[in-house]
Amino acid sequence: MLFVVSLLPVAIYIAWVWTIDRFALVSARLLAQMILCGLMTALGCYGLFRLTGDYWGQWSDVVNPIVEEMVKAIPLLVLASRKRMVFFIDSVILGAAVGGGFSILENLLYLLHDDSLGFGTALFRGLEVSLVHMGCSAIVATALMFIVRQAERRNSRLTVKKADASLAILLLIASTALHVAHNALHFNPLAQTVTVIGLMALLLLGTYQYDSNQIHRWIDRSMNKQLDLLCSISEGRLDETPTGRYLLSVKESFPPEVFFDIICYVQLHTELEVVAKSRFMAHEAGLEYPLSNESRASILAKHKEYQHLSEALGKTARITVAPLLKFYPADRKALDDLIDECRS
Repeated sequence: MLFVVSLLPVAIYIAWVWTIDRFALVSARLLAQMILCGLMTALGCYGLFRLTGDYWGQWSDVVNPIVEEMVKAIPLLVLASRKRMVFFIDSVILGAAVGGGFSILENLLYLLHDDSLGFGTALFRGLEVSLVHMGCSAIVATALMFIVRQAERRNSRLTVKKADASLAILLLIASTALHVAHNALHFNPLAQTVTVIGLMALLLLGTYQYDSNQIHRWIDRSMNKQLDLLCSISEGRLDETPTGRYLLSVKESFPPEVFFDIICYVQLHTELEVVAKSRFMAHEAGLEYPLSNESRASILAKHKEYQHLSEALGKTARITVAPLLKFYPADRKALDDLIDECRS
């Protein structure tokens, strides 16, 4: 019974966080994989701490939390680098899953080594340790999401946002500091737990508000520009948009048939982005409606033609249009989700 009690907070928290994922960005399979990764990271840390023994002595309460956060960050870094975490909510869900998996094994090991624990102690410790691990991992995952965003901006030859980079560093430092404070500062357990969890909640809430503003800017600004570009292409008024004027400026550098392919490539890229973002906005507004078979077939046909043109265009042409077709992690995620939906 004590084993069930100590694991209950993890199950409740992960289930609750998953239910607030309105965009359905995290599948049950991925969530289970991250919980398993958390279990493996806990096993790795347990083995490492057994090998080092009392090497760190009185500093173990400081060193161990730092090591744990670094190890837990490994699967999250893999997800972030593969663009599987591009929004705040999915980074929190997946980070909490890794932290939850870690705390599951830690709680089990704690119970196995001390069979004198009572019901209340097992419940409180299960809640306390689980929330600390899940909260810290969620903060780390959010920081890694911001870092990958800035790496993508740099790869797309865009200016790195100093505010985002600074926020990522702050979150990494804060998550580790909170974990260290929880382990090293021994005062009233209840007050300590409430303080640490309260600070985590404030960090996540502030980051959520900041990220929400960034996403709305991403949608509003880019959507307007893309719709203007589509209108200018379809109506033959390329000289009325900055993108169109840029395309006209390089027109003489390519044979007519290649320039035509470039225009088609830019048009397909923009159309797919607009549809993907429109679908994203519908999910955000809570509008769940299935795409018709005709719409699915049309989107998949455009995507196939887009991929074909991407391969057919020469290196010079691709370099020429690269500044116009900047795929942010959120763009890639929205388009990937749209294509998966059309294929399902």
